[in-house]
Amino acid sequence: MLSIILMVVIVILAVLAGIMYVRTSNIMSRLDNMIDRAIDNTFLESSFNEKKLSKLEAKMYRYLSAGSTSLRQVNQEKDRIKTFIADISHQTKTPISNILLYVQLLKETPELDEGTGQIVSQIETQTEKLSFLIASLVKTSRLENGIIAVAPKHNRVGELLRQLDHAYASGAGQKGVTFRVANSTDPVAYFDFKWTLEALSNIVDNAIKYTPPGGLVTVSVREYELFVCIDVTDSGIGMTEEETAKIFTRFFRSPRVYEEKGVGIGLYLAREIVSKEGGYMKVSSELSKGSVFSMFLPKLAGHDDGLQKQP
Repeated sequence: MLSIILMVVIVILAVLAGIMYVRTSNIMSRLDNMIDRAIDNTFLESSFNEKKLSKLEAKMYRYLSAGSTSLRQVNQEKDRIKTFIADISHQTKTPISNILLYVQLLKETPELDEGTGQIVSQIETQTEKLSFLIASLVKTSRLENGIIAVAPKHNRVGELLRQLDHAYASGAGQKGVTFRVANSTDPVAYFDFKWTLEALSNIVDNAIKYTPPGGLVTVSVREYELFVCIDVTDSGIGMTEEETAKIFTRFFRSPRVYEEKGVGIGLYLAREIVSKEGGYMKVSSELSKGSVFSMFLPKLAGHDDGLQKQP
């Protein structure tokens, strides 16, 4: 009799274990489905009936629902920012162009006295600065909000440097600064050619601007296992340790260069571009002796493992 009772108990336990296994498997399958849909951005609250879900599933459902709602809100906010940026770009372009046109007309007026001429020149300078600032802000905002996306692919670094040499050799010479591109190698890296040229141009432009006549600006390439490094070295005014820590911050400018043209956004934009390509930037500098800005471009797409082996 005891053995029969024991057998019945074992059978009941086995059935209960089977039911629990099936139920757990179903819950895990549904949770897996929820997470997969969340990863693919296809999770919809209407796809699941909360009344039929277990307590654990219900919590996961509410969590993913909140995440899905937040994602929609982020996308809506991004659309509003996109429209706002487009409005700024459109609404300011014509007035600024008109001001510059009127300035040119005033400068061509023969009876303009010296004092008025200086004022007109100041208006022209400040208007051009404003135009540059607005254009830079619009470009940076579009890049930050994903409105403009970099499209990296495999390109030769040598062509990048050739265009840089063509763009800056003459201007540097006019200032009395020697500009040299030491291109002894032509490696392939993974980057967006147009945007990387702009980022590198921002760095070279600063190097020439803050290097006195008789100085030297050199662009060179180093190749590593996972990255190609482009160094921009100058013999300019250099920076303090405190300034190097802030140099990639938006709108940062050293008090020593307030009189120079610029708004402090070029290096910030350069770092944003390189970061979106999967690369990174470094800077080393010594006050009154010059600086070295290093741009590291990945050799391959999908560089996450390589970040732990940065040069």
